[in-house]
Amino acid sequence: MKTGERSRMLRGMTQDGSARITVLNSSSMVARAAALHKTSPTAMAALGRCLTAVSMIGVMLPEKEDSATLMLNGDGPAGRVLCVSDYYGNVRGYIEHPGVDLPRKANGKLDVGGAIGHGTLSLLRDITGADLPQSGTVPLVSGEVAEDVASYFAESEQIPTICALGVLVGGGEVCLAAGGVLIQLLPFASEETVALLERNTASLSHISDCFHQGMSNREIAALALRDIAFDVFDELEVEYRCTCSRGRMLEGIRRLGRKKVCEMLDEQEAEGKPRELEANCRFCNTAYVFGEAELMEEKEESRA
Repeated sequence: MKTGERSRMLRGMTQDGSARITVLNSSSMVARAAALHKTSPTAMAALGRCLTAVSMIGVMLPEKEDSATLMLNGDGPAGRVLCVSDYYGNVRGYIEHPGVDLPRKANGKLDVGGAIGHGTLSLLRDITGADLPQSGTVPLVSGEVAEDVASYFAESEQIPTICALGVLVGGGEVCLAAGGVLIQLLPFASEETVALLERNTASLSHISDCFHQGMSNREIAALALRDIAFDVFDELEVEYRCTCSRGRMLEGIRRLGRKKVCEMLDEQEAEGKPRELEANCRFCNTAYVFGEAELMEEKEESRA
């Protein structure tokens, strides 16, 4: 099963045109990812924050066929975290070491920064019609994800950004709530609105608690934009959605070339195993097994 319950996202803008806001309750999305990858609490928080962030970035893509990829490459025990969003905000992702767990910090919060470590954050946008993907990379500020995303937009794209992300993990390693807020200033933002946004940032420091308490996206948007008039553009349903398929996996193996595939099959046979190959999707852990006949079968167009 590649899809699960849908999470909800709100998009809006201040009435004076100073800033745009995105609010995402990603609880079901993160719960689905945690179940697929069997994450520890710390890994769930790291992966969940990245999934939430890239979903909010994805809905800013210009074309329906576009995608955005957020990568955290740190030297911490979590390894690489990679998450992908489509134009609609649907996501998929993985954390290299889903079982990594660290002691909580002195304030009781999960030590996501310690799990990620020092390294870089990269954002790649695959834009329809562009010769090459648009990409940028910045050093990680803290490894806590939200601060790193805000730093990326400020440094790489010169867009002042407020980002709040959170994942609340309960007993039994269950995702109780997850979500985020992304606010970006637009050109010629008024000084008054900027000052109010800076004042309101403190109210987003426990964003996962807001979602866990049952606050709606509109209520959280009103909290983030307190004393600032705003309009809601739309509300979307998004989900954790893997795009893998048997056909895609088969094509990926075939691209290795017949010689290499034969060598791999020979190795299987030498180990006393059936002459077949298994491919596993890193995003949903689905395993696809291909026998020799299927692997060696030529495409119709190549036989024509």
